[in-house]
Amino acid sequence: MDEQTSGQCDDRATTIDRLRSWTITECKLVPWGSNYTFAVVLADPDADESEESAEPMLGIYKPRAGETPLWDFPSGTLYQREQASYLLSVELGWEFIPPTVIRDGPHGIGTIQQYVEPELDSHYFDFRAEHQDELRVMALFDLVTNNADRKAGHCFRDVRQRKIWGIDHGLTFNMQPKLRTVIWDFCGEEIAPLLIAGLTRIHDDKAIADLLTPHLDPLEVQALRMRAAHLIESGVYPELSSRRNIPYGW
Repeated sequence: MDEQTSGQCDDRATTIDRLRSWTITECKLVPWGSNYTFAVVLADPDADESEESAEPMLGIYKPRAGETPLWDFPSGTLYQREQASYLLSVELGWEFIPPTVIRDGPHGIGTIQQYVEPELDSHYFDFRAEHQDELRVMALFDLVTNNADRKAGHCFRDVRQRKIWGIDHGLTFNMQPKLRTVIWDFCGEEIAPLLIAGLTRIHDDKAIADLLTPHLDPLEVQALRMRAAHLIESGVYPELSSRRNIPYGW
């Protein structure tokens, strides 16, 4: 592991620990979206006892109690799908999802995700030509996880690193074909060998199944493996349908 990768792992571990253990001092409703989402401030509970305590951090809190029931996803499972998506992205080294944990909050159990500040009005159509490699990873992730809601605003570039991030992964891992995405750039293109290696891990590595099983139905994990096998066999990003594969309100 090189120094840069080691540093990234240390930073991620620190962020995860803070998301899990720091005190939620403020919680305000974000007034858009079909599910209840809150912006929260997390503060070090030992801040008064330490002169070197870290600054408070912002998070996005999505409680299970705030999920709108859907006919095609089991009720009360969207936060688990958010968590499973994050865990899978980290395990594969496809780290475009901000650190995410499951914990209790003011409105009960749910996910809290690190808030990453986007560039003003940043969305997919603004930067698609500049970040093709990052978007190839995101597109493949959406294909294999069966993401039903990759809108243009669900990927953005941040103000500090100019890194591409993806958010809102609650509508993933359905057993039935549900793919809805704005990322059509790579249809018919060969999948890079390094990304094929990630798909092979999804299909073959029992550790990944074990990682996801606490958050998903075992049949959903099996469907994930089958999608990976299909993508490995075809070796290309599939052609998409303008009738079925565009997200609502994209």
